[in-house]
Amino acid sequence: MPDRLSALDASFLYVEDHATPMHVGGVAIFERPRGGFDYAQLLDLVGSRLPFLPRYRQRVLDVPGHLARPVWVDDVDFDLNYHVRRSALPQPGTDDQLFDLVARLMSRRLAPERPLWEIYFVEGLEGDRVALVTKTHQSVVDGIGTIDLGQLILDDVPAPPEPAEDTWTPRREPSRAQLVVDAVSEAVQRPGELVENVRSAANDALTSVGKVAETLGDVASTLRTVVNPAPQGPLNVRVSGGRMFSVVRTRLEDYRKIRAAHGGTVNDVILTAITGALREWLLSRGVHLGSTATVRALVPLAVRDADTAEYSTPALVGNEVAAYLVDLPVGEPNPVLRLQHVGHAMTAHLDSGRSVAARGLLKVSGFAPATLHSLGARAGGSLSGRIFNLMITNSPGPQEPVYAGEAKLIEMFPVMPLMRTQALAIGVTSYHGGVYFGLNGDRKAAFDVGLLGGMIEEALEELKGAHW
Repeated sequence: MPDRLSALDASFLYVEDHATPMHVGGVAIFERPRGGFDYAQLLDLVGSRLPFLPRYRQRVLDVPGHLARPVWVDDVDFDLNYHVRRSALPQPGTDDQLFDLVARLMSRRLAPERPLWEIYFVEGLEGDRVALVTKTHQSVVDGIGTIDLGQLILDDVPAPPEPAEDTWTPRREPSRAQLVVDAVSEAVQRPGELVENVRSAANDALTSVGKVAETLGDVASTLRTVVNPAPQGPLNVRVSGGRMFSVVRTRLEDYRKIRAAHGGTVNDVILTAITGALREWLLSRGVHLGSTATVRALVPLAVRDADTAEYSTPALVGNEVAAYLVDLPVGEPNPVLRLQHVGHAMTAHLDSGRSVAARGLLKVSGFAPATLHSLGARAGGSLSGRIFNLMITNSPGPQEPVYAGEAKLIEMFPVMPLMRTQALAIGVTSYHGGVYFGLNGDRKAAFDVGLLGGMIEEALEELKGAHW
């Protein structure tokens, strides 16, 4: 039987256009070791891990006439050097120059005729640092059969990468006739699916109430969500093809102190800092905010800290990830009350058992940040943009150093994709005592994401000094 894309994976290809590429990115900054860390070593490292990820050497092949969803086939012309690319900043390269490069790289679609991923090895950063910028299409990472490559190239201990022995032999690509025969055979067994495949190829069916109901998995919750769409504002405009990317660096200890003083969880404090920043950002845009004003966020979370159990909000159940719709109280001027509102909203999801879960539960094997952010993007990409204003993903990373070869990871920043009418997406990762924010904004509608990043730092300081 052909390795056919799931309906969800195929939908990410159908809805993609030049303004909304459907890939998830990441920026990992490394300290170059004494022995060096160069492009050739990265090629060896990635090549040695590819046997564990067969999907990364496969491409998507359309079925003639869209009689069935596309299939995954081995790329008989697979070229590792095409996917692992080399770039450099003019020395000494600054962080601003790096993030400007990231914005330009993320605005470009992945080539549909090749495996849907890329890694850029960026040299020239001041302080003898190098950066890896990754791009992986949402159709690739499902967290069950395939994890993100960014997860697999990081190790707990430093070790020089060994040259990869490539013994992989691609399977022969099926002919057009074989693709049609397979599609017809499946259509005989499931005739309704043939009509759905043809229609989905021509239309974005994801915005229909029926598709939202299927995704949310609860009819009553779905009706309430659709009847009460997300509030409108500058976050929700038709996006352009350009991007702006900015980051925020904070310390995990600050969130722990706020949690200890006011209750809740570290995740609640992170969301509250973002809420405070969004409040100031909207006010700077001249938006009138009444006391009950909210911004609705889709929040896919994996929230467990094995050592402290601080990541204990309800989004983690065993080996599963949940995504929630959370109304952030941007109209509340008191930072402590904002924290209480956010904590109450998250607790309500736990108490309800289902509430308005945006994607149900997604099973994953492991909880590496790269994979979790990809799964969060899948949750957001499968829903109508009318029901939430922005996506915020939060994934805890290891609190001990990790390495690519012998290069020590210093910082990691997620780059979440934008939907057609959502000008901002925020990814958050904790790692080795730090909490790192990646802010991806539309170049026209959210040109001032750097300003918003500074406001997150100010909101965190406000929480640290807040009293009842």
